Amino acid sequence: MSEQAEGHAARRYSSQVRDEQARRTRQAVLTAARELFLAQGYAATTIDAIAEAAHVSRRTVFNSAGGKSVLLKLAFDWAIVGDDEPVALADRPEVKAVRAEQDPCRALMGWAQLVSDVAGRVAPIMEVAAVAADSDPAAAELLGDFARSRMSGATEFIQHLASLGAGLAPGVTEQQAADVCWALMDGHVYRRLVSDRGWTTAQFTRWLYQSVAATVLPPAPRAAGVQEPARASEP
Repeated sequence: MSEQAEGHAARRYSSQVRDEQARRTRQAVLTAARELFLAQGYAATTIDAIAEAAHVSRRTVFNSAGGKSVLLKLAFDWAIVGDDEPVALADRPEVKAVRAEQDPCRALMGWAQLVSDVAGRVAPIMEVAAVAADSDPAAAELLGDFARSRMSGATEFIQHLASLGAGLAPGVTEQQAADVCWALMDGHVYRRLVSDRGWTTAQFTRWLYQSVAATVLPPAPRAAGVQEPARASEP
């Protein structure tokens, strides 16, 4: 290898190391912020406390992520997709699988499982944002953005369902069906039933599937081979 090539390789390696270090620092800061938000609330959490918990300086918190409102949004965004990879939920394999499914029951099953997974991650930080929204415009805006994003996802899913097989149930419009999905996708619903009432995630997923199926799917035999989420003892 020539000296020039070796120099390029060394610089690439050095850049990769710096990028990975920056990513780890950002992860540590966000993890600390999220844990403090959940433990003591948004208002009571300070940048100094986040820096101490992450074992970094106050300046590093701002340089690696940003202020409290940015950290709350990042915690929200990362909870939605489950990691810090720069890939939107809409571009994830599980969402693409629902879009590609041509059987309405299987598509609904995939959607219910996806909603349960996302709600389990988002519900705790959503509660923090809901309390903060009373006095913090950034938190209120975050909740508004999330509600609009849910509406967009619900509408797209219902449009897909409507294009399959017999379409939607008689008398149910696409807008009404999307509204039902939008409401049930709210993290508060998951939290009330799973966290407050002790349902398992499997029970919630089964209930979500059955509730939406009863409302939006036409009355027809379920497709062969389709199984509902595993039954468990009723809550």
